[in-house]
Amino acid sequence: MLTRCAFSVCHVFVLVLCLSSAEDFDWTKNDHSSFYYGTFPAEFSWGAGSSAYQTEGAWDKDGKGLSIWDVFSHKKGKIQHNETGDSSCEGYHKIKDDVNLMKELKLNHYRFSISWPRLIPTGIKSDHINERGIQYYDELINQLLENKITPIVTLYHWDLPQVLQEKYGGWQNISMVNHFNEYANLCFEKFGDRVKYWITFNNPWSIAVEGYETGLVGISLSGDWGEPVDISNQKDIEAAERYVQFYLGWFATPIFHGDYPQVMKDFIGRKSVQQGLGMSRLPTFSPQEKSYIKSTCDFLGIGHFTTRYITQKSNPSGRSSGSYFTDRDLAELVDPRWPDPGSEWLYSVPWGFRRLLNFVKTQYGNPMIYVTENGVSEKMPCTELCDDWRIQYYKDYINEMLKAIKDGVNVKGYTAWSLLDKFEWDEGYSERFGLYYVDFRNKNKPRYPKASVQFYKRIIGFNGFPNQREVENWRRKAVETCTSSNQLLAAGQFLYNIPDYVYQLSVVNS
Repeated sequence: MLTRCAFSVCHVFVLVLCLSSAEDFDWTKNDHSSFYYGTFPAEFSWGAGSSAYQTEGAWDKDGKGLSIWDVFSHKKGKIQHNETGDSSCEGYHKIKDDVNLMKELKLNHYRFSISWPRLIPTGIKSDHINERGIQYYDELINQLLENKITPIVTLYHWDLPQVLQEKYGGWQNISMVNHFNEYANLCFEKFGDRVKYWITFNNPWSIAVEGYETGLVGISLSGDWGEPVDISNQKDIEAAERYVQFYLGWFATPIFHGDYPQVMKDFIGRKSVQQGLGMSRLPTFSPQEKSYIKSTCDFLGIGHFTTRYITQKSNPSGRSSGSYFTDRDLAELVDPRWPDPGSEWLYSVPWGFRRLLNFVKTQYGNPMIYVTENGVSEKMPCTELCDDWRIQYYKDYINEMLKAIKDGVNVKGYTAWSLLDKFEWDEGYSERFGLYYVDFRNKNKPRYPKASVQFYKRIIGFNGFPNQREVENWRRKAVETCTSSNQLLAAGQFLYNIPDYVYQLSVVNS
């Protein structure tokens, strides 16, 4: 847990994506209204994001220690095509190049994460601090600020130092609190004079469930919306509420209300008794802990990608049946008509985004919200930069966010996920979320703009959607622009062994 003194000198996002009890949320009202033309508030912040392990590369350079993902990805059969993040996008060596991409997009902010083992190789501050790691993030932060781009920094995006995993068992050990606190305070000390916006953890759901229940794999499924299959059926409504509380309220409700959601305590407690356990599998907070953690976030960071339909389903209870998934007593469904351009879990359901944002508004007194992840992948051998499906996704999801602001939701900024194609955890490089295509076969990792770059740039330039004729024209121009990029990409792939100096040319500005 971060020390309270940190909150007085910087803004701290807690990317736990807060959802809780639904006393005021109207589950029976789902407005699928038509496209809304309008603009965002004048101070609205537009950005794009990344994470350290997925983009930096340089996995064993300049004193960096091993992370759990360095070790995991080197085990045969764990990652698609046995790929690793060893070099990834080579972002460690391309600070100026990538900041130029952000400048070209006219971004207001850039979200990135700090690699804990790059700063503290063993994860234990008293062992050693890696000054070259500090220099790298100094340079990145300074380059951003020189170009009037606000850094938003995530302290932990899944790349735990391997020594802490081996020595303590990782996050299951209480001693991790002190080690993380020392690491966080080091970051505040070194970068806090320039970084005013911090995120503590990226999607702790994935850390807890996919890291410790089902394996150390997976991409963040943060902030999925759960919609009742039948909004007139009370059982389905209750199941949908359990979905969001078990998924996100698990971490959010303690921060806003000082304890776990009541439905989690009830369901897990009852199933623990049925298993013959003497106490609930869900831990209990002490009064001191409740007081300490309540109201400890200044801003709310929300990542959102997709939606599920939810219905009631009773799971059997027994001594060996207790798990996160069986505790919830629900089933997740998808509509076969929903577009699914890439990742098997990611369906395009824009109206779920507005529902999620309004849910947060009603539950937490309309806090300041920053959307910290939103985007869509493609899963194909990509030689085509005219990503029309991504344009459609961004258009629809950003418009639903605009509708939510019209509803009165206090959304202050939006982060497209992601700036670059990158290493996608257990999927390796087989899925691409980037606005910019990265040629991973080429050791120089050149970047090429997809059509969605031009479309997103116009949304930023107009601060929204001014009128129908203008927006329709954006799509046409974006697709036209990507034709020349396709030609560059095809030439680069044909000659990807040409000398390094050729790729010093600014291909992204062609």
